[in-house]
Amino acid sequence: MNAHHKPDAAPVLLREDAGGIALLTLNRPQARNPLSEAMLAALSDAFRAIAADRSVKVVVLSAAGPVFSAGHDLKEMTAHRADPDRGRAYFADILGRCSAMMQQITALPQPVIAAVEGTATAAGCQLVASCDLAVAGEDARFCTPGVHIGLFCSTPMVALSRNLSAKHAMEMLLLGEMVPAAEAARMGLVNRVVPAGEALAEARRIAAMIASKAPATVKIGKRAFYEQREMGLKAAYDHASAVMVENMLARDAEEGIGAFMEKRAPVWEE
Repeated sequence: MNAHHKPDAAPVLLREDAGGIALLTLNRPQARNPLSEAMLAALSDAFRAIAADRSVKVVVLSAAGPVFSAGHDLKEMTAHRADPDRGRAYFADILGRCSAMMQQITALPQPVIAAVEGTATAAGCQLVASCDLAVAGEDARFCTPGVHIGLFCSTPMVALSRNLSAKHAMEMLLLGEMVPAAEAARMGLVNRVVPAGEALAEARRIAAMIASKAPATVKIGKRAFYEQREMGLKAAYDHASAVMVENMLARDAEEGIGAFMEKRAPVWEE
């Protein structure tokens, strides 16, 4: 279990593995699960360990308590305004660490599914947007409220603008209003909405479906998806075609296509 914490405190991040699924739970409910120095470090360590763990096929990211995540720890950040440089070096460091952790999710070989109950605001909303899939309880709400306090949500904007249409992303960023789960689904921030309290169960159900697929194929596909998205149309097709040629020659594709033609269940490589 990866966790950064004081000896007498509960771990800020819990990890539980079962059936090829790693469940990570943000575990500072009393502080609204902020992306504090400790939480960022714990998440980064967990993703680093999971990336190298072949037994993990899918990751589910959940949170304890009524708030999924309130984003950056403003108390930690404000304390550094007393630094000689008014906090410039600290702000650059913490934002850099947060951005690196969000990119770890995208780079992770395994798909990551957010299971959201309660509110996900600012960098907490960014965390949901950074996951490959997201399931929300019907009472969940999403917000990038920085504009209200003079701090535009510029880093959350990167993940939001890659998930939502431009108009929807700008609406969230400029208005800073709470977006209900159903609206978040319509905007493309979450995949599906389930009854309150059932997001984790639904995320686990989806995770189990993904875990039944060939792990190597899922890894190839996830990586190619994010690579081609940054390219122009021709480059994207050229890249995807090259990936598909290698995929066709892979053992699992030969097995999967053979099994399909022979009307039998495929047996994947671990």
